Amino acid sequence: MFLERYHATQNGLVLISATQASRFAKEVAGDFNPIHNPDARRFCVPGDLLFALLLSHFGLSRQMTFHFRSLLGENVPLDFREDDDGLIRVYDQNDKVYIEVERSGERTHDDTVIENFTRCYVAASGKNFPHTLKPLMENAGVMFNPDRPMIMYQSMSLALDTLDAPSPDLELHNAELKPDGKRGNVSLDYRLISDGNVAGEVSKKLVVSGLRDYNAEAMDAVVEEFYRLKEKSWD
Repeated sequence: MFLERYHATQNGLVLISATQASRFAKEVAGDFNPIHNPDARRFCVPGDLLFALLLSHFGLSRQMTFHFRSLLGENVPLDFREDDDGLIRVYDQNDKVYIEVERSGERTHDDTVIENFTRCYVAASGKNFPHTLKPLMENAGVMFNPDRPMIMYQSMSLALDTLDAPSPDLELHNAELKPDGKRGNVSLDYRLISDGNVAGEVSKKLVVSGLRDYNAEAMDAVVEEFYRLKEKSWD
């Protein structure tokens, strides 16, 4: 499985080092948010990596909703389990929940199907910034703190018409940002495209924290740094 190099297991628990998490963010998601750098003061594991590991553990279902409850730091022993109420949760050893999943409908454990869907989902996530969020913030006249950009997952859901969608790709068809004080609530809606046909829908909700008035010069500097880091990663 392609996720082997992005986590480790010990005594039945999953551990993700800062280096593994950062590698996944850059190599798989194309995500160069500095919060995923190993030396970041407020480092956190990408939510996309937890999403990918959950699908690897429990399979892909036709209907799934993921609720992201807490930010995850490095090397936290994680227990992935399905509870008596039917929900899947990821716990640490103090029973803190990091992610909670509802699912229903047909399910597959086919590694190829799961990897293809995971890669297309994560690739779309890597386009959140600057491709999608920058114009949303500009149009709304707000932006995050350029010194500490914080964009967090709140939830995501998927509704698939089929589990056997060859060459899946996500196509963004609606994006919205609603400022609410110091936070911005972002909704992103995608169509799952397979062989030119719509094969399902995926929706995400994000939170942008530390909102302030939009400053084009400061935003340009953030975008420039994003592409500098991206270029550096391929050196």
